[in-house]
Order: sequence, then C-alpha cells, then structure tokens
Amino acid sequence: MSLAETSDITMSNIDIDTGIVAGELAQIVESVFGSMLSLEAHQSGSPWPAGTHRVRAMVRVTSGWNGAVLMECDPDQARRFAAKFLSMEAPDTVDELVRDVLGELANMIGGNLKCVLKGGMRLSLPSVAETAEAPQASGHVHHRLGFQTEDGPFGVIVISTPN
Repeated sequence: MSLAETSDITMSNIDIDTGIVAGELAQIVESVFGSMLSLEAHQSGSPWPAGTHRVRAMVRVTSGWNGAVLMECDPDQARRFAAKFLSMEAPDTVDELVRDVLGELANMIGGNLKCVLKGGMRLSLPSVAETAEAPQASGHVHHRLGFQTEDGPFGVIVISTPN
C-alpha cells in the first residue's frame, strides 16, 4: 500500500471540521452501551438511514465548532433501552422515564467526545422528542453511524449547526 493510499484511508475516517474519527465515535458508543445497558453494540457497517417515527435525543456541542450529537431509534427500541437502563419492565409508551434515559445516553456519548475534541467543550442539556416525520436538515451531517444490539438497531449522528 502506498503512502497516498494510506492517507486516503486515514482521511476518510476523520472529519476535518470536527476532529472526530468515526472509529473513535463508534468506540465511545459501544463503551456507553456496554457500561450503562450491559448491551454489546456493534457498528452495523451501514450508515444509519433517515427515517420516520423515531425517538431522537440530542445534545448541542460548543467548542471550536457548533454542532450536535443525536441518538435515535424507534419507539419500541427506546422503551427496551429504558427497561435495560432502569432494570424494569419496558413501559407501554414513550413516557418521561424513556425520554430521560435516551437523553442520558446522548449526554454520555456527547460527554465522552470531550476526550476527542480539541479545546474546551460545552454540552447543552439533552432534549428528546418523538417524531413521526423524517428530520429536516438543520446542519451538515459529519457522521451517521448505524449500530446493532441484541435488542435492535439505533443510530448516532454528528452534525454541525449554524451559530
């Protein structure tokens, strides 16, 4: 493999604007899910598809760039994650507990990015919404990673947002 080929591989995995390497983001997500839910999460190899009827948790990031980390899954998956996190039966609906758990997972993923990003970084409080519509682009998508657990799929997305 030539130096040029090696550089192409390396550059395809890192986002110059954010400094986030897709492999590092995947490791963070896998670690959070392993420690908080006792679930093995594996990157699926395919980008997380845009979809409808999802529960979406988001934390905004400010550092050398403005962006957001989003975690999303379908409502049934959100309820199963909450059940694992809280060691209880899955709620019948996406209620306050489910939203709190999804917000905490997004917050932990965003917080762990502090080790990856250069300079000071601040996180907003998480916001969580259940939506029946496909998301409208509100920034540049840097990473759209799909993951699979024994309980089902979910996605983590990193975007830049306008100032």
